[in-house]
Amino acid sequence: MLNLLLEPLQFEFMRNALFTSIMLGVLCAVVGSYLIVQRMGLLGDVIAHAVLPGLAIAFFFGVDIFIGAFISGTISTLIIAWIETQSRVKVDVAMAMVFSGFLALGIMLITILKSQIDLHSFLFGDILGVTTSDVVRTLIITVIVLLGVKLFYKELLFYTFDALAAQAIGLPVNLMQIGLISAITLTIIASMQAVGVVLVVSLLIGPAITAYLLVKELHQMMFLGAIIGIVGSVSGMYISYYLNVPSGAAIVLVISGLFLLALLLSPTQGILTRPEMAHQRARLIQQLTSAKKK
Repeated sequence: MLNLLLEPLQFEFMRNALFTSIMLGVLCAVVGSYLIVQRMGLLGDVIAHAVLPGLAIAFFFGVDIFIGAFISGTISTLIIAWIETQSRVKVDVAMAMVFSGFLALGIMLITILKSQIDLHSFLFGDILGVTTSDVVRTLIITVIVLLGVKLFYKELLFYTFDALAAQAIGLPVNLMQIGLISAITLTIIASMQAVGVVLVVSLLIGPAITAYLLVKELHQMMFLGAIIGIVGSVSGMYISYYLNVPSGAAIVLVISGLFLLALLLSPTQGILTRPEMAHQRARLIQQLTSAKKK
């Protein structure tokens, strides 16, 4: 058993991938918790696809593609907020339009600029290809985001649950919104190389929503979600190594499996274990027992 755990660590690419996956497991759980509490899970998917134009432009001009991705992703969320505040269009519709518009723009720019971006790696990720510089970049993003959450936890908690009340007492809600958007965008950019655009929203939301079914407090949700994210990411990497399957897909499938278990077996919210279900089962058993006696 010990050999099974230690064998992959002989290779530098696996060490880099495992370290990156652990950091992303923690980072995605913390940021994803805010998205779930605000009921904005779709925003992660929108930003993940909205970075494509920035990637294409940055690649064409020889700039760091992650800078282009960050700018493009941030602009997309600001456009969504502008549409929501300046019209009667609901936020989900605005997200759908921005999502499709930025994705189409990105595809068009890749064609026009004749960009050599590896779309397969962009869409599905390649965590086994992370370099030392990628690990350092992910570490920096993780430290910045987690430090920001630690320093402004109470303010963000208030804003997340009641933005109007936060504004009424004088909190800088616009600045806090921009900060959250930046944290979400940075997290998505850091996660893209691991699981790609197609699966990034699952890594961002999965650990947090699993923890949401098991605990009640936001800080508990972040802590448990981080554990779930680490377990899911590391397990997915080992499955990928030994079964020779795509690592991003393996990570997401493990996290999805953990979510399904929580959905069914959560002590308070599980489909099979919540009090009303237990009462129904007890009543059914009683009826069957009575029928057999007769």
